[in-house]
Amino acid sequence: MERSVLERLDFGKMGYGCKHYRRRCRIRAPCCNELYSCRHCHNDATSMLSKPLDRHELVRQDVEHVVCSVCDTEQPVAQVCTNCGVRMGEYFCSICKFFDDETGKEHFHCDDCGICRVGGRENFFHCKKCGSCYSNGLRDNHLCVENSMRHHCPICYEYLFDSLKDTAVMKCGHTMHSECYHEMIKRDQYCCPICSKSVIDMSRTWKRIDEEIEATVMPEDYQNRKVWILCNDCNDTTEVYFHIIGHKCGHCNSYNTRAIAPPVLPQ
Repeated sequence: MERSVLERLDFGKMGYGCKHYRRRCRIRAPCCNELYSCRHCHNDATSMLSKPLDRHELVRQDVEHVVCSVCDTEQPVAQVCTNCGVRMGEYFCSICKFFDDETGKEHFHCDDCGICRVGGRENFFHCKKCGSCYSNGLRDNHLCVENSMRHHCPICYEYLFDSLKDTAVMKCGHTMHSECYHEMIKRDQYCCPICSKSVIDMSRTWKRIDEEIEATVMPEDYQNRKVWILCNDCNDTTEVYFHIIGHKCGHCNSYNTRAIAPPVLPQ
């Protein structure tokens, strides 16, 4: 191969792409006919438009044309530039119209998800009920929630299904970004924002509350007062003695409860 061609191909692998992906092409957005480095760059830009009706997101499968960043040739989507011969991405998916040079991410396309994932196909399985790929460590080891990944993170409200950030699956089966989950725990919030179930083992906390209640005697006027409670952890309803510190579920011993109206008895 001639030296000039080698230099051109080496040059084509330097300094191209965006903060989301390393690649040597820009995509022509079919929705607005503008050029962007990737669909995330498009979505970030259009989300800032002053008119709400102008804001929109790019559908990756609809992309039909790309522009080579090395020779500026516009062409139908393909891995290799038809003009200069440079690979526009070391990883290429013709379904997602997706390019990326960082092969260490171990990209793979999931037919069930309909999009490309990272982390290596052998390390993930697709849960059909949850509607997404999960780590093999969660196979037969998670509570399925229908389409649990096809919603927004309850903390930052970014759509989870195709987010670039890592996702945490909680004990209840609901999902959120891992960084949002850890921030929630750091702020001493231990309940799922969606269903209010405890997301970590709270047995030690419940034991401390037991001890605090035992050491805190209620005034005589309240000692025989009872309330009905609903347990957020097991969904059982119980009638318990009122205490200012907390109400313990009679079924699972959780203090993650809330007072409710007494059940209506049949006439």
